[in-house]
Formats: sequence, C-alpha cells, structure tokens
Amino acid sequence: MDLVVLYSGEFGERVIGNFINYSTFCISCADACTHCKEAKYGFADRINGLFKLPEPSMLPEFIEDSAGEYLPQEIPDADIAIVSEIHNDLLLELPPILKDSGIKAMIVPQESAARIARPQVEEICGREGIEVVFPKPFCDLQPQDDKPVIRSFIAEFGIGIPEIRVEMDRRGRIVHVDVLRSAPCGSTWFVAKQLEGVEVENKLELYDRISESHHSYPCTASMEKDREIGDTILHRAGYLIREAVEKALI
Repeated sequence: MDLVVLYSGEFGERVIGNFINYSTFCISCADACTHCKEAKYGFADRINGLFKLPEPSMLPEFIEDSAGEYLPQEIPDADIAIVSEIHNDLLLELPPILKDSGIKAMIVPQESAARIARPQVEEICGREGIEVVFPKPFCDLQPQDDKPVIRSFIAEFGIGIPEIRVEMDRRGRIVHVDVLRSAPCGSTWFVAKQLEGVEVENKLELYDRISESHHSYPCTASMEKDREIGDTILHRAGYLIREAVEKALI
C-alpha cells in the first residue's frame, strides 16, 4: 500500500519522520537510548509523494477560484492520502484531485481545535467514492468495517490507536513492552520503554509514568480545549495510551 502526504506545520513532519523511522528521528531517551525501533519498520519506499503546503495563517481566509495555485499540479498514484493541517478551502478542493491519482482513501487528522469543513468534505468524498476519516487526535484512528482501505492501512503500517503487549515478572513488575500498534507520531514506543520496571499494582506510579512519559515526548497535539471532545486534544491522546496500557494488563 502506497501513500502521499499533504501537510503544513510540525505535526505532519513528525508523522513523516516516524513513518520513515530514520536513526535520529526519536531522541527522547537521549543517552539512555536502546534503539528500540531500529530496523523494526520503515516505510520510506511506500511514500510516493510529500507536499508541504502553506500554513492556513499565511493564506487568505477564503480561497475561491485560486485554490489550485496552492495545491500540487500533479499527485503521484497511491492508495491513500494523509492530509494534515491544511487550509479548509484547499481541503475541499482535494478529493477530485486525489481520485484522479487513484487514491481511494483520505485520513484527515485533527491535532488542533481549529474547525474544519468536515460535513462538506465527507459529502464530496462520498460523491467521489473516497473513504475519509477525521481522527481527533491522529492516534484515535481506529479500523472500521465500512472503510476497508483505511483498515488495511492501519494493519499494514501498524499505525493508529495504540495497542501494546506487556510482559511481567513474578513480582508484578513490567519487564518488557511490545508495541503492536503505535500512535502515528511514534510516542507509543517511548512510553513503552518508560514503563519497564513499574509495579502494575501501584496504580499511582503506573499512571504517573504513563503521563510523564507521554508529556515528555514531543507530541504536537493542541493544549487548547476542543469543544467536540470537551478536553484538550493532547489530554485525549494521553487517555488513549493509558487505556492501551490498562487493556494490555487485563
């Protein structure tokens, strides 16, 4: 499965870095790095195109007939497009262009509280026969039976709502954590390493370790309260990794 990425801002760059998994991408452990991700995956050969677009704040509030001048003239053939933090009017223009490139699905992660034209985009994508989802945050991307292309992407790339497997010793301490599915930014790998040595019955220590390690990773999700989820998007991401740990310990 091949993809293209159209983005503006830091979050798109972080997702791309995690997909490629180059050696200096994750530096969160600093001198304590154990190269936990080294050679585990790398999708550079699956990325057919990277397009950095102007940030919405640098563009007119409304873009009408001139939207095409800000979008790539040609988009390579691919199966899926990740579209992150681009101007609403450019987002509305994209589905027919993506369809012409054979793209069958579009993921539009929401890492900030900025409102996007979701109903209109869904309508256009439905008309063009393109699957579309709007995970908020990106690590809330979950497989859905009615979106087989996106479901295949999640399975093939191991990206989406975090899923881990935990090994414990006889004293109930975590000795190893396998990452089965990572948050798209790669934070799940860092949290997994920080959990080693924690006594699972000590819930205060466990939750503190999850929270501290998640906040120590350079996640770019917004700390602005989002009206739809009733909390900040960064906090929502933190709850998702805590839920993944709790599920693994059942």
